[in-house]
Amino acid sequence: MKHISVSVIALAVATFGFASGAQAQQPKGKLFFEGDIVRHALPNQAGPFCVLVNQYKPGEAVAFRIRVLQPNGDVADDKVLKSVVVELGNGQRLPAGFKSHGNPPTDYFWSLFWSIPKDYPTGTVGYKVIATMNDGSTVEWKPFNRPTTELMVVAGEPEMKKN
Repeated sequence: MKHISVSVIALAVATFGFASGAQAQQPKGKLFFEGDIVRHALPNQAGPFCVLVNQYKPGEAVAFRIRVLQPNGDVADDKVLKSVVVELGNGQRLPAGFKSHGNPPTDYFWSLFWSIPKDYPTGTVGYKVIATMNDGSTVEWKPFNRPTTELMVVAGEPEMKKN
């Protein structure tokens, strides 16, 4: 019986040592991203809002919703990250804020919205998300590179509320 106890303790120590070694080898600055784009509410527009969509008309607004996770699975909030920025394909940088969503709040994540200018050209709008750590290092994320799912500006006018 004593031999089994010693074996179990040795196995536990070996497993703990292996787990600690694996954690120590996590690359510094590695983050995980979750996110989507949804239609953002603008005055007098018909909606629906906060629904997944990738095609927008000039004059509509895109809401970028981003969750950043640390290697241990904890949320990387505004205490962990210096900033989160969405960079459009044309180089325009849009800062996100970490805030609550819902009333009462049901979730907390990084977000921002971009109102598409009326004269913005139609076509695909590439973008990437850049998270800056408190030490100044950055980690980037890009969405899937599939034409049917990329953010796209299409011709037309936003649908307005009916009076």
